[in-house]
Amino acid sequence: MENCQTDRFYTQAAILGIVAGMRAMSAPAIAAKMLTRAAVAGNTDQVPAFLQSGAVNTALSLLAIAEYVGDKLPNAPNRTATPGIIARCVTGALSGAAICKVNKRNALVGALIGSGTALASTFGCFYLRKSLVQNSCLPDPTIGAMEDALVMSTGLALVSLV
Repeated sequence: MENCQTDRFYTQAAILGIVAGMRAMSAPAIAAKMLTRAAVAGNTDQVPAFLQSGAVNTALSLLAIAEYVGDKLPNAPNRTATPGIIARCVTGALSGAAICKVNKRNALVGALIGSGTALASTFGCFYLRKSLVQNSCLPDPTIGAMEDALVMSTGLALVSLV
């Protein structure tokens, strides 16, 4: 049974990394909500106090929303530009490490999983979105909104599992 639990938290780190590749600020916002919910449910006493703060949860959520809006703007930076890649890998690593550490798993492994999947997702989702825009009648902002919906539904699913 222990292996199932270990796999669950490393899988969550990977999913958060995938989310970070799509929307950099959504991964830490989702991770903070997961950790806060775990602390409220009494599942762990290791959730850092700052992540239980309503102000931190609100700030991360607002940053995620701002990123959703900014992504639709015509002058939005390319996610595969160096700053975007770094941001996605860092937020994927931090989110994966936090989930693993709080659940008494190896935080370094969680960080590597989160960062690695964020890097793969950054390029995979970029080229998928580009292909969908080129091969469909849908404009880029519409495809971006679909991506947002996928990120949000993934976040809701992860939080509901806690």
